[in-house]
Amino acid sequence: MGCLLALLAMVSPRLAIFFVWLFTNRMSVAFGSFWIALLGFLLMPWTTLAWAAAYAPARGIRGIGWVVVGVAVAFDLSTHLNATRARRVRSAEAA
Repeated sequence: MGCLLALLAMVSPRLAIFFVWLFTNRMSVAFGSFWIALLGFLLMPWTTLAWAAAYAPARGIRGIGWVVVGVAVAFDLSTHLNATRARRVRSAEAA
């Protein structure tokens, strides 16, 4: 199941989050509030998925888990920055 989820995350992190929510209790364990998980799903899907994967109920996130979450934050930020850049280029070409 883990490899299938990793392949699914490569295609779409939001779809992977949906399947994690549907088939496991990982999202409810990792996030105390449904609203935080929903905001993560909408705004930062890679970070939400990494947080759910790295979170341990008794300890939280430690060690390499923070590295995984940090890389996911970088992926999310680069996605948003590239989308902004592409939007700016399209509007400059249209003008």
